[in-house]
Amino acid sequence: MSKIIATTTVTIQFLCAGYLVLSGPVLVRHPLGLAVQIGGILLGLWAIAAMQIGNFNITPTVRQDARMVTAGPYRYIRHPMYAALLLATFPLALAPFTVLRLLGWVTLLVTLLVKLSYEEKWLCDKFEAYGEYQAVSKRLIPFVF
Repeated sequence: MSKIIATTTVTIQFLCAGYLVLSGPVLVRHPLGLAVQIGGILLGLWAIAAMQIGNFNITPTVRQDARMVTAGPYRYIRHPMYAALLLATFPLALAPFTVLRLLGWVTLLVTLLVKLSYEEKWLCDKFEAYGEYQAVSKRLIPFVF
C-alpha cells in the first residue's frame, strides 16, 4: 500500500508542477512574484544541502538507511522541500492567471499535504525522536503550520 501511495503522490506532484512550469513563463515578471520564486528555489537548495544528496528521497517512503535531519531549514519546518516547491510554483499559478493553473497549484498543495501526512507517519515509525521533533517544529510555515 505504501508503494501505491508513494507512486501516486509523486506522479500527481510532478504532473502539477510540470504543468505550471510548461504552461507559461518559467520565471514570472512581477518583482514580488519573482522574489517568491527565487526564495522558493533558495529554500529548496538549502534543504537539499542540509539533507545531503545521499539521504534525499523523492518518495514519502523512508529508506532503510535514512537518517533524521533537523539542521538547516529543517530546524524550523519539517518539509522545507515541499514548502520550496509550493513557493516556487505559486507565482506561476497567478501569472498569467487561469483557473486551470490555479487548480493545478491547489492540486499540488493538497497532494503535498497528503504526501507529508503519510511521510510523517512513516518517519514516526522509523525514528523514535521524530515525535519530539514534531513538537518543536512546524510542517510547512515556520511558527504557523
